[in-house]
Amino acid sequence: MTRSRNSAGTRPDSGSVSARNLSTLVRISVLVAASMALFLFESLIPAPLPWLKPGLANLGTVVTLYLFGARAAMLVAFLRSVLSALVLGTFLNPVFLFSLCGGMAAAAIMGLVKHRWSGVFSAIGISVLGAYAHNLTQLLLASLLFVNKIQALYLMPVMLVSALFSGSLVGIFAHYLVNIAREILPNGSMAPRVSH
Repeated sequence: MTRSRNSAGTRPDSGSVSARNLSTLVRISVLVAASMALFLFESLIPAPLPWLKPGLANLGTVVTLYLFGARAAMLVAFLRSVLSALVLGTFLNPVFLFSLCGGMAAAAIMGLVKHRWSGVFSAIGISVLGAYAHNLTQLLLASLLFVNKIQALYLMPVMLVSALFSGSLVGIFAHYLVNIAREILPNGSMAPRVSH
């Protein structure tokens, strides 16, 4: 009974609840679109391997994680991979598989770490862990589908260094974007300000 009433002792207005839900949906949709734009931009950058990307598209996932939670971050990662693949014509091919599995693994690890150890890891640290999860998942898939395990071991240092750099960069940008969003958007987040 107490939970169903607001501070004034009345039941919450269903219209205001619907408006908040719609506002959240719109903001998450904007983050999906931004993630897609970054992903499509990354696809134009020459890479030594077709699935080795800077990881800038994960910026949308990290920002979503801090503003709307782990489930929303998983949704953004999933929709970004699917919709970008449809635009690029890579849907259901190996590039799509790498993108989807890497993105979902990163979102899952970041959500878990933020939930359990948010007092230990900063946004930058969580972003780096997500980048490691992303790259190691892609490396595992590569070892299963394209290269042997010895070749995968040779690629691991490159993948780990790439994850450290890209994860740190994404974490720094996410830190500032999340705090700016919380200042200008009412009810724009589900957690306190992000610390370094």
